[in-house]
Amino acid sequence: MGARQLVHAKAPLRLSFAGGGTDVAPFPARLGGAVLSATISRYAYASLRVREDRQISVKSLDYGLAVQFGMDEPIIFDGNLDLPKAAVRRMSDRDLGGLDLFLHSDAPPGSGLGASSAMVVALVGLLQEQCRSTLTDFEVAALAHTLEREDLGIAGGLQDHYAATFGGFNYIEFHAEHVVVNPLRVSPETINELEHNMLLVYTGRTRVSDQIIADQTDRLVSGDADTLDALIAQKDLARAMKDALLRRQHSYFGELLDEAWKQKQRLSPRITTPYIDEAYDAAIQAGAIGGKVTGAGGGGYMVFYCEFDRRHTVADSLIKLGLTVTEFSFEPNGLSTWRTNG
Repeated sequence: MGARQLVHAKAPLRLSFAGGGTDVAPFPARLGGAVLSATISRYAYASLRVREDRQISVKSLDYGLAVQFGMDEPIIFDGNLDLPKAAVRRMSDRDLGGLDLFLHSDAPPGSGLGASSAMVVALVGLLQEQCRSTLTDFEVAALAHTLEREDLGIAGGLQDHYAATFGGFNYIEFHAEHVVVNPLRVSPETINELEHNMLLVYTGRTRVSDQIIADQTDRLVSGDADTLDALIAQKDLARAMKDALLRRQHSYFGELLDEAWKQKQRLSPRITTPYIDEAYDAAIQAGAIGGKVTGAGGGGYMVFYCEFDRRHTVADSLIKLGLTVTEFSFEPNGLSTWRTNG
């Protein structure tokens, strides 16, 4: 038997610097949201191999999970690999046939790097490549958002799907009926400076963001003035940090990162924990200019900006608390798909 063709896709994870929460309904429809983010060289991967039957097999290489179901059978959403099930169901009108799907991510869901949304984007890209569809980047991101937020009812905002699809540094605006992605021409000097001065820190604890987002949304809907003011401040900070990047104001960018964290904590008391507070205080005392939790809060990854000669001191202070400190680089490209012969 000859080799069967394989289709692969990867979508980058992201760091959200400011504006998180303004992409969650109902804020975009009311006041318009804005987020500043950048993708990094960590990815969600998805691959497929065509089968001879009409069975769909899905394997998560990270968790050792597997499901199998027939294309002609009702798909059961039971919490076990529901994201690929939803993606297959959405594309079932394209006559996919039988498929073996393999999934892998460089970060777990709940890490604060947009991993689950990047996986949905990778799945949409993978299946559209298999069908030789011609969705635009905006259509891919919108479909991925619909799969995760509407089909599966997973609470969250819009930003992650667009970040993973487009890649690079983006200032993304969210309105009632449309999204505007503004790619930023950040200088190589600034990118080098950020990579040289920043630390990505894993708390060792993932979190379920649904409750944090639901609490934030409830506060906004109920008219909580502090939450509304904090969201407006986040939007303003996203714009200010965009300007700082483009003007090569690197230390000022770090100071704004600190302010973004202070404003983020006003959105919900669930965003921080005593452990996160201890880590943040230790980093600042060791010389970090600013930092924040990278996702909804409650755990996952944190990111810090330091002057280069204090970076090692900040890292040591966090390692002593049991956190894992890593370096990273930025990824200029978004969703990628390709074919090989297996």
